Amino acid sequence: ADAVQYVGAGTVEFIYDIPSNAVYFMEMNTRLQVEHPVTEMVTGVDIVKCQFDIASGASIEDLEPSVTGYALEVLVNAERIALDSEGNVSFVPTPGTITRCVMPEGEGIEILSMAAEGKTVSPFYDSLVAQIILRGADREDTIERMCAYLDGVEIEGICTNIPLIRRILRDEQFLGGVYDTSFL
Repeated sequence: ADAVQYVGAGTVEFIYDIPSNAVYFMEMNTRLQVEHPVTEMVTGVDIVKCQFDIASGASIEDLEPSVTGYALEVLVNAERIALDSEGNVSFVPTPGTITRCVMPEGEGIEILSMAAEGKTVSPFYDSLVAQIILRGADREDTIERMCAYLDGVEIEGICTNIPLIRRILRDEQFLGGVYDTSFL
């Protein structure tokens, strides 16, 4: 950021190579990623507000974020899982009209969603219908709370990936925290 005189909020991505214990820079996006609410939830910092403050010439130099708890975000998509004849998994968008939508509110839960009864999921855009961000005391508590929360979510009229998310959250490999991009 200093080398290119970048001033503003952004997302810097790295890859961590476990065998060599090395960190490699991947890219920087001069925008916030869809996962930024996780950071906001555990730090109490409104990153979007900070981005606007910086853009208007204000300083966030005195900002002193502190981490409280653990947060997890799941992305609910209007998709169903399909297996081809060779057993490869793919995700097929399922546009349509939502006929029933129940997404309970609660302590430590933030829902960013377009989903509601009567809303239509278009076949022409991203199939994302909701981001669910949940905070707990630690990773184990947060995963348990997310599983319980998802058990109370009802979205009908379209298929969603919620069954897959539930399965991932209950998988021993995921729970053990030792997995990589080949997990699915």
